[in-house]
Amino acid sequence: MLDDVPLEGPPRRMTSRRARGDAWVAYRGWEIFYLVVFTVTIAIVATDDGPSPAAKATALVLLVACAVAYLVLGRPALLTDERTSREAVIYSLLVLGAFVPAAVIVHAAGFALFALCPQMFMMLRSGWAPVIVVLLNMLPAVRFLIGPDLNVGDVVGSAGFMAVATVFSLVFGPWVSRIIDQSAERAELIEELRASRAQVERLSRERGALAERQRLAGEIHDTLAQGFTSIIMLIQAAEAQADPSRHLALAVRTARENLEEARGLITALTPAPLDGSTLEEALGRIASRLGEELGVPVTFAAEGASHPVPPGAEVVLIRAAQEALANVRRHAAASSARVALRYGERAVVLRVADDGVGFATEADATSDAAGPAAARGYGLRAMRARVEQAGGTLEIASAPGKGTELTVRLPQEETPA
Repeated sequence: MLDDVPLEGPPRRMTSRRARGDAWVAYRGWEIFYLVVFTVTIAIVATDDGPSPAAKATALVLLVACAVAYLVLGRPALLTDERTSREAVIYSLLVLGAFVPAAVIVHAAGFALFALCPQMFMMLRSGWAPVIVVLLNMLPAVRFLIGPDLNVGDVVGSAGFMAVATVFSLVFGPWVSRIIDQSAERAELIEELRASRAQVERLSRERGALAERQRLAGEIHDTLAQGFTSIIMLIQAAEAQADPSRHLALAVRTARENLEEARGLITALTPAPLDGSTLEEALGRIASRLGEELGVPVTFAAEGASHPVPPGAEVVLIRAAQEALANVRRHAAASSARVALRYGERAVVLRVADDGVGFATEADATSDAAGPAAARGYGLRAMRARVEQAGGTLEIASAPGKGTELTVRLPQEETPA
């Protein structure tokens, strides 16, 4: 009957199920319940006046054997990883071999079923546990079949007791089994959630590091790279002039400002043009410097009621103006440019326009694939990413021979009147 029960199980780990958090294992009440039931059973058998002293002694020895088997095999089986382990199978067979004769010899020994039946469901698979429970309840009935005389009262009382015990075991046992399975499933889910949370934390750290690298790349592009480009162009212009002093002076000033940008990047990663000045002053200074470098008029104007802009938005606007004017210098061949800052009730808008060569845009004027290298380079992509992270939009309008206009719109809370 038990041929397909695996007698060789995984290595025993005596505390694994308790450590895993199975409630029915961690709860010491089961052992107290077992102790109380067997103590009461032994007391009932010892004080029973019906059986002979030899029968009571034999039944008591068999019950003690069940208790010893629990301590040696049953309790370790409860603490192993798998049900129907080798210890559980041997223990269930020993219980059948010791308890059934004890219950046949002394009917009162059947009280121990209240402790033994739940154990079967704890230790064995759901398919085998009901079989063992039915055998534990039904086999003692043979005493009525082999007895010299049949007492109707004893038969009815024993049959009723076995029926109640069997039904109780078959109802209560599967419920215990479901608790066991649910406890194991919850433990596995908790471990999976912990692993998932650790993975999310790791991915968040990696994403944060990647975002920081991208931000630093954008800062370096918007500060050092643009400054070095300006210095190179000024030195080249100086080499082509009979009197290079003007361009060299601009190159020296640009180098100093670039050094300040680098120091600001290292210390606080805040835009140096805003250090100690307002947003309008910083934008005006950037526009004026480009005009001096190119020798063409570059104007700046502020529209609307000026009010404080969040530092993050100021950074975005300064960087956008720097990148847009750098593209004017490198690609536009413009005779004039203008920078405008407009304060609205719900948004602050920056526009940088020039009357240069322009370029042909596709249906999506903001596509990185449209236009010349200026519209496809890292600077514009970084600018767009910076603007979108701030919740704003970036638009580019251009046509061949009609210049280019770049518009950055950042939303803000409505300013009270």
